[in-house]
Amino acid sequence: MKTLEEITQYYGTQLAKAALELGAIRLSIADPFRWASGYRMPIYNDNRQFLANAGYRALICDAFSDMIDSLGLSVDNIAGTATAGIPHATSLADRLNKPLTYVRSGNKDHGLGHQIEGLGRDGSYNGAKVLLIEDLISTGSSSIKAVEAIRNAGGDVSVCLGIFTYGLKASTDAFAALDPKCEYHTILSYDQMVRTATDIGYIDAEEAEALREWREDPFGWGEKRGFPREV
Repeated sequence: MKTLEEITQYYGTQLAKAALELGAIRLSIADPFRWASGYRMPIYNDNRQFLANAGYRALICDAFSDMIDSLGLSVDNIAGTATAGIPHATSLADRLNKPLTYVRSGNKDHGLGHQIEGLGRDGSYNGAKVLLIEDLISTGSSSIKAVEAIRNAGGDVSVCLGIFTYGLKASTDAFAALDPKCEYHTILSYDQMVRTATDIGYIDAEEAEALREWREDPFGWGEKRGFPREV
């Protein structure tokens, strides 16, 4: 059986090339993107671009399936975060022939007020082992909320799988603070993305170094380069 490192190296490199080709990941050091927070950042990620290509959707599903095997996970239910995690959770649930749920960021303000859809009439996972599927892990806050919602609904969730992570310290700290623990793994890591972008000529060595510097201080990076936060 392949190790998790072998799996992410194999699929991650392919996914990085696809993401840069499709524009799911865009890099701009000279004219950084303005995030919703107002910070200017040299990277923008939109994994919804993968939905346009059946082959890439299948690649993501293959990677998640192999990761489950490598980790030796026993899975009763696949849960996707709303909305970007839902299509990939659906593909994986269909592949594994497992029940599917999805988790909103909060409760609906109408109807039955559910935060999690796809549960039975009692609204509980009843101790089922749940695998959470996320598209992007940034600071980790949305993933943590989903983990807590699943646990509050009687689910046993100890692993979250995602497509891509920025690898920020904030996400590592957020997951480490959970009790009981929940680990996360992604198909593509930030470092692997930077290496691939350099290898294919999408960025040069100087730009690659700037991207590594951003990861060390993401919220101070723009200010240092003359791009203050826009509020």
